[in-house]
Amino acid sequence: MLNKSQKINELLCRGVEKVIIQKNLAKRLKKGEVLRVKHGVDPTGPKIHLGRATQFWKLKAFQELGHKIILIIGDFTAQIGDASDKQSKRQILTPEQIEENMKNYLPQIGKILDLEKVETHHNSEWLSKLSAQKLLNLAMHFTAQQMIQRHNFKDRWEQNKPIGLHETYYPLLQAYDSVAVKADLELGGSDQLFNLKIGRKMQEFFGQKPQEIMTLKMLNGLDDRKMSTSWGNVINITDSPQEMFGKIMSMKDEMIFEYFELCTQIDVEELKAIQESLQENTVNPRDLKAKLGRILVETYYNEKASLEAEKEFGLIFQQGKVPTKIPVYKTKEKKYNILDLLMQTKLAQSKSAGKRLIQQKGIRINEEVLQNWQEYVILKNNDILQVGKRKFIQIIIQ
Repeated sequence: MLNKSQKINELLCRGVEKVIIQKNLAKRLKKGEVLRVKHGVDPTGPKIHLGRATQFWKLKAFQELGHKIILIIGDFTAQIGDASDKQSKRQILTPEQIEENMKNYLPQIGKILDLEKVETHHNSEWLSKLSAQKLLNLAMHFTAQQMIQRHNFKDRWEQNKPIGLHETYYPLLQAYDSVAVKADLELGGSDQLFNLKIGRKMQEFFGQKPQEIMTLKMLNGLDDRKMSTSWGNVINITDSPQEMFGKIMSMKDEMIFEYFELCTQIDVEELKAIQESLQENTVNPRDLKAKLGRILVETYYNEKASLEAEKEFGLIFQQGKVPTKIPVYKTKEKKYNILDLLMQTKLAQSKSAGKRLIQQKGIRINEEVLQNWQEYVILKNNDILQVGKRKFIQIIIQ
Protein backbone atom coordinates (compact mmCIF):
# COMPACT_ATOMS: atom_id res chain seq x y z
CA MET A 1 0.00 0.00 0.00
CA LEU A 2 1.52 3.31 -1.10
CA ASN A 3 1.72 6.18 1.36
CA LYS A 4 0.67 9.70 0.32
CA SER A 5 4.19 10.76 -0.67
CA GLN A 6 4.60 7.68 -2.89
CA LYS A 7 1.19 8.28 -4.47
CA ILE A 8 2.16 11.85 -5.32
CA ASN A 9 5.45 10.68 -6.83
CA GLU A 10 3.64 8.11 -8.99
CA LEU A 11 1.07 10.76 -9.94
CA LEU A 12 3.85 13.03 -11.21
CA CYS A 13 5.80 10.33 -13.03
CA ARG A 14 3.80 7.36 -14.31
CA GLY A 15 2.78 7.84 -17.92
CA VAL A 16 3.67 11.54 -17.71
CA GLU A 17 5.39 13.29 -20.61
CA LYS A 18 5.85 16.81 -19.19
CA VAL A 19 4.84 18.92 -16.17
CA ILE A 20 4.82 22.73 -16.24
CA ILE A 21 5.88 23.77 -13.71
CA GLN A 22 7.07 20.54 -12.01
CA LYS A 23 8.46 22.22 -8.90
CA ASN A 24 5.30 24.26 -8.36
CA LEU A 25 2.92 21.34 -8.83
CA ALA A 26 4.92 19.03 -6.56
CA LYS A 27 4.99 21.68 -3.85
CA ARG A 28 1.22 22.30 -4.06
CA LEU A 29 0.45 18.59 -3.95
CA LYS A 30 2.72 17.92 -0.96
CA LYS A 31 1.31 20.93 0.88
CA GLY A 32 -2.15 19.37 0.58
CA GLU A 33 -3.72 22.14 -1.51
CA VAL A 34 -6.98 21.01 -3.14
CA LEU A 35 -6.53 21.68 -6.85
CA ARG A 36 -9.14 22.30 -9.51
CA VAL A 37 -7.93 19.84 -12.17
CA LYS A 38 -9.38 20.62 -15.59
CA HIS A 39 -9.71 18.20 -18.47
CA GLY A 40 -11.61 18.79 -21.68
CA VAL A 41 -12.88 16.25 -24.18
CA ASP A 42 -14.50 17.04 -27.51
CA PRO A 43 -17.27 14.62 -28.55
CA THR A 44 -15.88 14.00 -32.05
CA GLY A 45 -17.05 10.36 -31.89
CA PRO A 46 -19.53 8.42 -29.77
CA LYS A 47 -17.04 6.14 -28.02
CA ILE A 48 -14.11 6.60 -25.66
CA HIS A 49 -11.04 4.55 -26.52
CA LEU A 50 -8.20 3.32 -24.34
CA GLY A 51 -6.01 6.27 -25.36
CA ARG A 52 -8.49 8.76 -23.96
CA ALA A 53 -9.14 6.52 -20.98
CA THR A 54 -5.50 6.87 -19.85
CA GLN A 55 -6.23 10.52 -19.12
CA PHE A 56 -9.32 9.66 -17.09
CA TRP A 57 -7.30 7.17 -15.03
CA LYS A 58 -4.80 9.93 -14.23
CA LEU A 59 -7.73 12.14 -13.23
CA LYS A 60 -8.93 9.26 -11.06
CA ALA A 61 -5.60 9.30 -9.24
CA PHE A 62 -6.02 13.02 -8.56
CA GLN A 63 -9.59 12.42 -7.44
CA GLU A 64 -8.51 9.74 -4.96
CA LEU A 65 -6.09 12.24 -3.40
CA GLY A 66 -8.97 14.62 -2.79
CA HIS A 67 -8.62 17.03 -5.71
CA LYS A 68 -11.60 18.46 -7.63
CA ILE A 69 -11.95 17.20 -11.19
CA ILE A 70 -13.42 19.74 -13.63
CA LEU A 71 -14.63 17.90 -16.71
CA ILE A 72 -15.44 20.00 -19.75
CA ILE A 73 -17.43 18.47 -22.60
CA GLY A 74 -16.44 20.52 -25.64
CA ASP A 75 -19.79 20.68 -27.38
CA PHE A 76 -18.90 24.15 -28.71
CA THR A 77 -15.26 23.53 -29.62
CA ALA A 78 -16.18 20.24 -31.31
CA GLN A 79 -17.83 22.34 -34.01
CA ILE A 80 -14.34 23.58 -34.90
CA GLY A 81 -12.29 20.49 -34.14
CA ASP A 82 -8.84 20.47 -32.57
CA ALA A 83 -6.12 20.51 -35.21
CA SER A 84 -3.35 19.45 -32.80
CA ASP A 85 -2.47 16.21 -34.60
CA LYS A 86 -4.14 16.77 -37.95
CA GLN A 87 -2.39 17.22 -41.28
CA SER A 88 -5.58 18.39 -43.00
CA LYS A 89 -8.75 20.23 -42.08
CA ARG A 90 -11.14 18.23 -39.92
CA GLN A 91 -14.61 17.39 -41.08
CA ILE A 92 -17.02 19.87 -39.54
CA LEU A 93 -19.52 18.25 -37.18
CA THR A 94 -23.11 19.43 -37.06
CA PRO A 95 -24.78 20.23 -33.72
CA GLU A 96 -26.91 17.12 -34.27
CA GLN A 97 -23.83 14.90 -34.69
CA ILE A 98 -22.26 16.38 -31.58
CA GLU A 99 -25.45 15.81 -29.59
CA GLU A 100 -25.57 12.19 -30.76
CA ASN A 101 -21.91 11.65 -29.85
CA MET A 102 -22.44 13.08 -26.36
CA LYS A 103 -25.31 10.77 -25.44
CA ASN A 104 -23.21 8.10 -23.78
CA TYR A 105 -20.09 10.07 -22.85
CA LEU A 106 -20.74 10.43 -19.14
CA PRO A 107 -21.76 6.78 -18.60
CA GLN A 108 -18.49 5.73 -20.25
CA ILE A 109 -16.44 8.18 -18.17
CA GLY A 110 -18.32 6.92 -15.12
CA LYS A 111 -16.62 3.55 -15.60
CA ILE A 112 -13.50 5.32 -14.32
CA LEU A 113 -14.34 8.50 -12.42
CA ASP A 114 -16.75 8.98 -9.53
CA LEU A 115 -19.07 11.35 -11.39
CA GLU A 116 -20.84 12.43 -8.21
CA LYS A 117 -17.61 14.17 -7.20
CA VAL A 118 -16.90 15.65 -10.66
CA GLU A 119 -17.83 19.19 -11.66
CA THR A 120 -19.09 18.86 -15.23
CA HIS A 121 -19.60 21.62 -17.79
CA HIS A 122 -20.35 21.97 -21.49
CA ASN A 123 -18.22 24.78 -22.86
CA SER A 124 -21.16 26.12 -24.84
CA GLU A 125 -22.24 27.53 -21.44
CA TRP A 126 -19.79 30.40 -21.91
CA LEU A 127 -18.41 30.16 -25.45
CA SER A 128 -21.82 30.49 -27.11
CA LYS A 129 -22.24 33.79 -25.24
CA LEU A 130 -18.96 35.34 -26.39
CA SER A 131 -19.65 38.50 -28.37
CA ALA A 132 -17.64 39.34 -31.48
CA GLN A 133 -16.05 42.17 -29.48
CA LYS A 134 -14.92 39.85 -26.68
CA LEU A 135 -13.59 37.29 -29.16
CA LEU A 136 -11.55 40.01 -30.85
CA ASN A 137 -10.24 41.10 -27.45
CA LEU A 138 -9.05 37.53 -26.80
CA ALA A 139 -7.40 37.31 -30.22
CA MET A 140 -5.53 40.59 -29.68
CA HIS A 141 -3.31 38.93 -27.10
CA PHE A 142 -1.86 36.47 -29.63
CA THR A 143 -0.24 36.65 -33.05
CA ALA A 144 -0.83 34.81 -36.30
CA GLN A 145 2.82 33.71 -36.16
CA GLN A 146 2.23 31.97 -32.82
CA MET A 147 -0.60 29.94 -34.30
CA ILE A 148 0.98 29.15 -37.64
CA GLN A 149 4.27 28.05 -36.05
CA ARG A 150 2.67 25.08 -34.29
CA HIS A 151 4.13 22.09 -36.09
CA ASN A 152 1.06 20.75 -37.89
CA PHE A 153 0.03 24.18 -39.20
CA LYS A 154 3.64 24.81 -40.23
CA ASP A 155 3.71 21.50 -42.11
CA ARG A 156 0.43 22.23 -43.86
CA TRP A 157 1.61 25.74 -44.77
CA GLU A 158 4.83 24.39 -46.32
CA GLN A 159 2.86 21.70 -48.20
CA ASN A 160 0.40 24.31 -49.47
CA LYS A 161 -2.49 22.57 -47.70
CA PRO A 162 -5.40 24.77 -46.58
CA ILE A 163 -5.57 26.01 -43.00
CA GLY A 164 -9.01 27.20 -41.99
CA LEU A 165 -9.02 30.54 -40.18
CA HIS A 166 -11.50 29.00 -37.71
CA GLU A 167 -8.89 26.36 -36.80
CA THR A 168 -6.54 29.01 -35.44
CA TYR A 169 -9.25 30.05 -32.95
CA TYR A 170 -9.46 26.62 -31.34
CA PRO A 171 -6.56 27.18 -28.89
CA LEU A 172 -8.07 30.52 -27.82
CA LEU A 173 -11.43 28.96 -27.04
CA GLN A 174 -9.92 26.01 -25.16
CA ALA A 175 -7.78 28.50 -23.23
CA TYR A 176 -10.85 30.53 -22.30
CA ASP A 177 -12.32 27.36 -20.76
CA SER A 178 -9.51 27.52 -18.19
CA VAL A 179 -10.49 31.09 -17.33
CA ALA A 180 -14.17 30.17 -17.06
CA VAL A 181 -13.55 27.35 -14.52
CA LYS A 182 -10.52 28.94 -12.78
CA ALA A 183 -8.35 25.86 -13.36
CA ASP A 184 -5.31 25.24 -11.15
CA LEU A 185 -4.06 22.42 -13.36
CA GLU A 186 -4.95 21.25 -16.85
CA LEU A 187 -4.30 17.69 -17.93
CA GLY A 188 -4.13 16.45 -21.52
CA GLY A 189 -2.27 14.35 -24.05
CA SER A 190 1.22 15.38 -25.17
CA ASP A 191 -0.31 16.63 -28.43
CA GLN A 192 -2.19 19.25 -26.36
CA LEU A 193 0.86 21.07 -25.02
CA PHE A 194 0.47 24.09 -27.30
CA ASN A 195 -3.19 24.55 -26.35
CA LEU A 196 -2.49 24.13 -22.64
CA LYS A 197 0.27 26.75 -22.72
CA ILE A 198 -2.14 29.19 -24.34
CA GLY A 199 -4.44 28.51 -21.38
CA ARG A 200 -1.73 29.73 -18.99
CA LYS A 201 -1.30 32.98 -20.91
CA MET A 202 -5.05 33.52 -21.18
CA GLN A 203 -5.45 33.19 -17.41
CA GLU A 204 -2.69 35.75 -16.84
CA PHE A 205 -4.53 38.23 -19.09
CA PHE A 206 -7.61 37.80 -16.89
CA GLY A 207 -5.67 38.26 -13.68
CA GLN A 208 -5.74 34.60 -12.67
CA LYS A 209 -2.81 32.52 -11.48
CA PRO A 210 -1.62 30.52 -14.54
CA GLN A 211 -2.55 26.86 -14.42
CA GLU A 212 0.02 24.13 -14.01
CA ILE A 213 0.20 21.73 -16.97
CA MET A 214 0.51 17.96 -17.08
CA THR A 215 0.75 16.17 -20.42
CA LEU A 216 0.62 12.40 -20.72
CA LYS A 217 2.24 9.94 -23.08
CA MET A 218 0.14 9.15 -26.13
CA LEU A 219 -1.06 5.57 -26.53
CA ASN A 220 -0.43 4.00 -29.91
CA GLY A 221 -3.22 2.25 -31.74
CA LEU A 222 -2.93 -1.21 -33.24
CA ASP A 223 -1.41 0.24 -36.44
CA ASP A 224 1.44 1.94 -34.52
CA ARG A 225 -0.01 5.44 -35.00
CA LYS A 226 -1.50 7.45 -32.15
CA MET A 227 -4.80 5.88 -31.14
CA SER A 228 -7.44 8.07 -32.76
CA THR A 229 -11.14 7.83 -33.50
CA SER A 230 -10.44 9.60 -36.81
CA TRP A 231 -8.08 6.81 -37.88
CA GLY A 232 -10.21 3.96 -36.56
CA ASN A 233 -7.21 2.20 -34.96
CA VAL A 234 -8.89 2.07 -31.59
CA ILE A 235 -9.83 -0.26 -28.77
CA ASN A 236 -12.95 1.27 -27.27
CA ILE A 237 -13.83 0.80 -23.63
CA THR A 238 -17.32 -0.18 -24.82
CA ASP A 239 -16.04 -2.89 -27.16
CA SER A 240 -17.47 -6.28 -26.29
CA PRO A 241 -15.26 -8.37 -23.97
CA GLN A 242 -14.51 -10.75 -26.85
CA GLU A 243 -13.59 -7.92 -29.22
CA MET A 244 -11.44 -6.16 -26.63
CA PHE A 245 -9.58 -9.35 -25.74
CA GLY A 246 -9.11 -10.28 -29.40
CA LYS A 247 -7.69 -6.86 -30.30
CA ILE A 248 -5.19 -7.07 -27.43
CA MET A 249 -4.07 -10.52 -28.58
CA SER A 250 -3.48 -9.15 -32.10
CA MET A 251 -1.14 -6.34 -31.04
CA LYS A 252 2.57 -6.32 -31.78
CA ASP A 253 4.83 -7.65 -29.03
CA GLU A 254 6.66 -4.32 -28.91
CA MET A 255 3.50 -2.60 -27.65
CA ILE A 256 2.86 -4.83 -24.64
CA PHE A 257 4.72 -2.81 -21.99
CA GLU A 258 3.25 0.49 -23.21
CA TYR A 259 -0.26 -0.87 -22.72
CA PHE A 260 0.51 -2.28 -19.27
CA GLU A 261 1.99 1.08 -18.20
CA LEU A 262 -0.71 3.35 -19.61
CA CYS A 263 -3.88 1.24 -19.61
CA THR A 264 -3.69 -0.73 -16.36
CA GLN A 265 -3.38 0.17 -12.71
CA ILE A 266 -0.96 -2.60 -11.74
CA ASP A 267 1.64 -1.49 -9.19
CA VAL A 268 5.08 -0.19 -10.10
CA GLU A 269 6.94 -3.30 -8.93
CA GLU A 270 4.85 -5.62 -11.10
CA LEU A 271 5.22 -3.20 -14.01
CA LYS A 272 8.99 -3.27 -13.59
CA ALA A 273 8.97 -7.10 -13.51
CA ILE A 274 7.00 -7.21 -16.78
CA GLN A 275 9.46 -4.83 -18.42
CA GLU A 276 12.44 -6.91 -17.30
CA SER A 277 10.87 -10.18 -18.46
CA LEU A 278 10.32 -8.68 -21.91
CA GLN A 279 13.83 -7.27 -22.11
CA GLU A 280 15.41 -10.54 -20.97
CA ASN A 281 13.09 -12.65 -23.14
CA THR A 282 12.07 -14.84 -20.18
CA VAL A 283 8.33 -14.77 -20.90
CA ASN A 284 6.14 -15.71 -23.83
CA PRO A 285 4.66 -12.44 -25.15
CA ARG A 286 1.42 -14.27 -25.86
CA ASP A 287 1.01 -15.01 -22.16
CA LEU A 288 1.48 -11.34 -21.29
CA LYS A 289 -1.07 -10.32 -23.92
CA ALA A 290 -3.56 -12.75 -22.42
CA LYS A 291 -2.90 -11.31 -18.97
CA LEU A 292 -3.33 -7.79 -20.33
CA GLY A 293 -6.55 -8.78 -22.09
CA ARG A 294 -7.96 -10.28 -18.89
CA ILE A 295 -7.06 -7.17 -16.87
CA LEU A 296 -8.67 -4.77 -19.33
CA VAL A 297 -11.87 -6.79 -19.77
CA GLU A 298 -12.18 -7.16 -16.00
CA THR A 299 -11.57 -3.41 -15.59
CA TYR A 300 -14.39 -2.39 -17.91
CA TYR A 301 -16.68 -5.38 -17.31
CA ASN A 302 -15.97 -7.99 -14.62
CA GLU A 303 -13.87 -11.07 -13.90
CA LYS A 304 -16.43 -13.49 -15.33
CA ALA A 305 -16.49 -11.62 -18.64
CA SER A 306 -12.67 -11.64 -18.81
CA LEU A 307 -12.48 -15.42 -18.33
CA GLU A 308 -15.23 -16.01 -20.89
CA ALA A 309 -13.49 -13.73 -23.41
CA GLU A 310 -10.24 -15.67 -23.02
CA LYS A 311 -12.07 -18.97 -23.42
CA GLU A 312 -13.89 -17.69 -26.51
CA PHE A 313 -10.60 -16.53 -28.01
CA GLY A 314 -9.16 -20.02 -27.55
CA LEU A 315 -12.17 -21.60 -29.28
CA ILE A 316 -11.95 -19.30 -32.30
CA PHE A 317 -8.21 -18.91 -32.79
CA GLN A 318 -6.79 -22.15 -31.45
CA GLN A 319 -9.57 -24.59 -32.29
CA GLY A 320 -11.04 -22.76 -35.30
CA LYS A 321 -14.59 -22.86 -33.94
CA VAL A 322 -17.41 -20.36 -34.34
CA PRO A 323 -18.11 -18.22 -31.24
CA THR A 324 -20.86 -19.43 -28.93
CA LYS A 325 -22.73 -16.13 -29.24
CA ILE A 326 -22.78 -14.21 -32.52
CA PRO A 327 -25.02 -11.46 -33.93
CA VAL A 328 -27.94 -12.45 -36.15
CA TYR A 329 -28.98 -10.88 -39.45
CA LYS A 330 -32.56 -11.59 -40.50
CA THR A 331 -33.58 -11.31 -44.14
CA LYS A 332 -36.25 -12.44 -46.59
CA GLU A 333 -33.83 -12.37 -49.51
CA LYS A 334 -31.69 -15.35 -50.43
CA LYS A 335 -29.67 -13.94 -53.30
CA TYR A 336 -27.20 -11.13 -52.67
CA ASN A 337 -24.27 -9.46 -54.32
CA ILE A 338 -21.56 -10.09 -51.74
CA LEU A 339 -20.72 -6.37 -51.38
CA ASP A 340 -24.37 -5.51 -50.74
CA LEU A 341 -24.53 -8.26 -48.12
CA LEU A 342 -21.42 -6.95 -46.35
CA MET A 343 -22.89 -3.45 -46.28
CA GLN A 344 -26.31 -4.53 -45.02
CA THR A 345 -24.82 -6.67 -42.25
CA LYS A 346 -22.46 -3.78 -41.40
CA LEU A 347 -19.43 -6.02 -41.68
CA ALA A 348 -17.92 -3.50 -44.11
CA GLN A 349 -18.15 0.28 -43.83
CA SER A 350 -18.20 0.78 -47.59
CA LYS A 351 -18.24 -1.24 -50.80
CA SER A 352 -14.61 -0.30 -51.46
CA ALA A 353 -13.68 -1.63 -48.01
CA GLY A 354 -15.64 -4.81 -48.73
CA LYS A 355 -13.86 -5.20 -52.05
CA ARG A 356 -10.48 -4.96 -50.32
CA LEU A 357 -11.52 -7.58 -47.76
CA ILE A 358 -12.47 -10.00 -50.52
CA GLN A 359 -9.24 -9.36 -52.42
CA GLN A 360 -7.37 -10.10 -49.19
CA LYS A 361 -9.34 -13.37 -48.84
CA GLY A 362 -10.85 -12.14 -45.60
CA ILE A 363 -14.50 -13.09 -46.30
CA ARG A 364 -15.94 -16.55 -45.71
CA ILE A 365 -19.34 -18.17 -45.75
CA ASN A 366 -19.37 -21.43 -43.81
CA GLU A 367 -15.56 -21.57 -43.99
CA GLU A 368 -15.54 -21.14 -47.78
CA VAL A 369 -13.38 -18.20 -48.88
CA LEU A 370 -15.07 -15.81 -51.30
CA GLN A 371 -12.74 -14.54 -54.00
CA ASN A 372 -14.85 -12.56 -56.48
CA TRP A 373 -16.37 -9.29 -55.25
CA GLN A 374 -18.74 -9.23 -58.23
CA GLU A 375 -20.35 -12.60 -57.52
CA TYR A 376 -23.80 -13.26 -56.10
CA VAL A 377 -24.26 -15.68 -53.23
CA ILE A 378 -27.28 -17.88 -52.48
CA LEU A 379 -27.88 -17.88 -48.76
CA LYS A 380 -29.30 -20.69 -46.65
CA ASN A 381 -30.79 -20.47 -43.20
CA ASN A 382 -28.10 -20.43 -40.46
CA ASP A 383 -25.24 -19.66 -42.84
CA ILE A 384 -22.27 -18.11 -41.02
CA LEU A 385 -20.77 -15.04 -42.66
CA GLN A 386 -17.26 -14.32 -41.37
CA VAL A 387 -14.98 -11.30 -41.84
CA GLY A 388 -11.39 -11.75 -40.77
CA LYS A 389 -10.84 -13.79 -37.63
CA ARG A 390 -13.12 -12.01 -35.18
CA LYS A 391 -16.35 -10.92 -36.89
CA PHE A 392 -19.22 -13.33 -37.45
CA ILE A 393 -22.87 -12.97 -38.47
CA GLN A 394 -25.46 -15.75 -38.49
CA ILE A 395 -27.94 -15.47 -41.39
CA ILE A 396 -31.57 -16.20 -40.61
CA ILE A 397 -33.90 -16.54 -43.62
CA GLN A 398 -37.38 -15.41 -42.58
